[in-house]
Amino acid sequence: MDRDVRLRLDLGYDGTEFSGWARQPGLRTVQGELEDVLGRVLRLDPPPRLTVAGRTDAGVHARGQVAHVDVPLASLAAAGTTRGATPGDDLELQGAEWLATLTRRLAGMLPPDVRVHTVRVAPEGFDARFSALSRRYGYRVCDAPGGVDPLRRREVLWYARPLDVGLLNEASTRLLGEHDFAAFCRRREGATTIRELHRLDWVRGDDGIVLATVVADAFCHSMVRALVGSLLSVGEGRRPPEWPGEVLAGAVRDPGVNVAPAHGLTLEEVRYPAPDELARRAELTRRVRTLTS
Repeated sequence: MDRDVRLRLDLGYDGTEFSGWARQPGLRTVQGELEDVLGRVLRLDPPPRLTVAGRTDAGVHARGQVAHVDVPLASLAAAGTTRGATPGDDLELQGAEWLATLTRRLAGMLPPDVRVHTVRVAPEGFDARFSALSRRYGYRVCDAPGGVDPLRRREVLWYARPLDVGLLNEASTRLLGEHDFAAFCRRREGATTIRELHRLDWVRGDDGIVLATVVADAFCHSMVRALVGSLLSVGEGRRPPEWPGEVLAGAVRDPGVNVAPAHGLTLEEVRYPAPDELARRAELTRRVRTLTS
């Protein structure tokens, strides 16, 4: 009972009142709230540290966020049952009971703007960040003259000028593929800005909301919001469809790119390979990427 077990947490949150995912001194963050509650439930001091699939910025939401945490098996047992495990117990069956109890206890102790949907034992080789194949974000925009439905104001951007979805999609196709996205990222020391953009398209729903779906193997800091901001200027007719592609080719941050507000952005899904490919994927992801000719 003295070994650690790696848990996978699938979670969501309303980012409005959070200063982003990452723990920061004196600020309310998703990581800080989750780790503190996990520490109390599991009776661990200091609390366990979470590794997340994608560190979201202040105000950004998540519906399909994934994190992992390593905890002592004994602490998990103590949190999930009043008697702990005894020799001869069916640990597989007990483990399922412990995880269900832990999920319920987290729901009772976490604030209402963050929810852990499921907790499960992670497969061998799983790393929430490095094993991921892709992340899918959604950005929601309302261009109705009267503004956004008040009940959706925290997740939908109101854009005061009408948007042409055809122009948005025409410009978006020029950004697909593997590129150096330095023009749309805030550089970080030692971090690459090379990413592979798998999907970027726009659809207007029956409710009039325009949804941008953005999928990549990974994203650098502010990348999705910068892409959306540049494309919105095309959608309203202020820039030609070629402009975002020209900015991308420049490979330097362009002052003409406006970063879209955080509240329209939601992390919708993180995809992982089959269990027997998790460790290999993590190894590949850790390598610093360069563009191939």
